[in-house]
Amino acid sequence: MDAVATFFASHLLYQARFEWGWLADPVFSPDPSATTIANILLSAFWLVVFTFFGLYRERYASSRFDEMVTVIKVVTIGILVLFFVLFIDTLDSYSARTIVVFYWGVVIVFVALGRVIVRSVQKVFILRGKGLHRALIVGWSDVLDSLHKEVARYPEAGLDIVGAVRLTRDQNGDLNGEPEGGWTSSGRNVSDLPRLIDELDIQDVLIALGPNDGEELMEVLRLTDGKPVTLKLVPNFYSIIGGMARTEHMYGLPLIEVLPEPMQAWEQSLKRLIDLIVSLVVLVVGLPAWILIGVLVRLTSPGPAIYKQRRIGQKGREFTMFKFRTMRKDAEAATGPVWASEDDPRYTAMGRWLRKTRIDEVPQFFNVLRGDMSLVGPRPERPFFVEKLAKEIPLYSRRHRVKPGITGWAQVKWKYDTSLEDVQQKVKYDLFYIENMSLRRDLQILFRTVYTALRGSGR
Repeated sequence: MDAVATFFASHLLYQARFEWGWLADPVFSPDPSATTIANILLSAFWLVVFTFFGLYRERYASSRFDEMVTVIKVVTIGILVLFFVLFIDTLDSYSARTIVVFYWGVVIVFVALGRVIVRSVQKVFILRGKGLHRALIVGWSDVLDSLHKEVARYPEAGLDIVGAVRLTRDQNGDLNGEPEGGWTSSGRNVSDLPRLIDELDIQDVLIALGPNDGEELMEVLRLTDGKPVTLKLVPNFYSIIGGMARTEHMYGLPLIEVLPEPMQAWEQSLKRLIDLIVSLVVLVVGLPAWILIGVLVRLTSPGPAIYKQRRIGQKGREFTMFKFRTMRKDAEAATGPVWASEDDPRYTAMGRWLRKTRIDEVPQFFNVLRGDMSLVGPRPERPFFVEKLAKEIPLYSRRHRVKPGITGWAQVKWKYDTSLEDVQQKVKYDLFYIENMSLRRDLQILFRTVYTALRGSGR
């Protein structure tokens, strides 16, 4: 696909330059056969560049957005190399610079489009159970069953658990293993692990051990050393401080700093600048549409167009959040605070459409301007639920270390809250976001949110 994409990108450059006259007035038109050979050589050049930068390493079930960012970086480097070689004497001319920028753009678009197609097809097959990675779990009995259920919950991860080794200790304290027959495993001792990897054609080994299991971990690593498998440590003790730790060295002494700043200062400043610019553009440019929607909300059901609600923000501070009203005015008069459900009878006809398109969240851009919220971050919750959930879900309050957002990683990866289990899943995603906060991650979330809104697949 990359070969086809880069060939057509080079062909488009030829057409734009010599046939359509977009880039410059050509003093000659090269021979078509020579052009074809040149395009083939350029495709070969790009394949070498992509191979050199690791774009053909396995990216099984990985993020398509992250891959696109990598493509942009690699193509930029390749363009610089290519055109510094070919246009070193003419880079100061307008036409040469135009050609560089044009070719850079079309290569990125063509390669990115081709890879999105390939990865999308791969994802469809994965979700249908085709081409899954065969995985083996190694760990103590009390965590294997729950881990197996957790992996099954995420089919897009592309893992098929075909075996498990339950670690135990005999009366002498020696480490043993009891491979599970129910997951097509066989054997009697943890030393059978290398044989199981071969017999079951294992590609991934998930290691579910705790913070005090250093001896067991080293034994598993020793037994799997040299095997063509990917080892994945399932977080245990690290998940306790997930998103809250950073390793530092003080005079050669490695220490883990708990609760560091999740983003560098320059990224925080740029994130705030993006918040301000995007919010102003959305509110000002779309003002006629927002006024019309407000009028329709008022006309289709009694009550105000804008719904105000107290929410908990950064550092536990309360603020008033705004939304277009999607439910009846007296939605919680009889029940008190409750979560919304997918077919909630309290939705108005207009409100159901607003939720599906996420347009009900537009007034929160005003919250972003005020500094109560950001475009991206954990969703803010009501004080009633925060108090309740903080008692039932460990680490729930750590979501308040950063500004809440209009959208977030949990929103693009999970559904609306309808139960405590949903909230528990979202907390995992929120902590992951805090641990991996970056402008690139924010852009990925924003793109996914826009895609969801355009599809009308919100709830």
